[in-house]
Amino acid sequence: MIGRAAVREHVFVLLFESIFNSPDDMDGVADAYFEGLDSPMDAEDSAYIEARFRAVEEKLPEIDRLIDEHSTGWKIGRIGKVELSILRLALYELKYDEDIPDKVAINEAVELAKKYGQEHAGSFVNGVLAKFA
Repeated sequence: MIGRAAVREHVFVLLFESIFNSPDDMDGVADAYFEGLDSPMDAEDSAYIEARFRAVEEKLPEIDRLIDEHSTGWKIGRIGKVELSILRLALYELKYDEDIPDKVAINEAVELAKKYGQEHAGSFVNGVLAKFA
């Protein structure tokens, strides 16, 4: 089994992809994503990642409402797609995943934002999540 940080990063990518694809297309998008990885992933890991993605996706209406409530001056439509995907994943972990400590979920989200987001994405993500936590 791959590590939590790697799982988190793969789920983030699928969440990001879901913004640009219809729900009906996401099975094919996920398959193409896993096939396109530099290192092949075993079926158990890819199934776990996809299940985790689906769990987050199922809670998106509530998660998006929480983002709207905790991102002062930044409604969903104004938030960058990378940052939005990271916030969705982190809020899922904070609210629904009791196996992940809040501090870890926030720290990992900030690291993803620094890696994939714009210059101040880490600070923005940290600020929104701090208000929630």
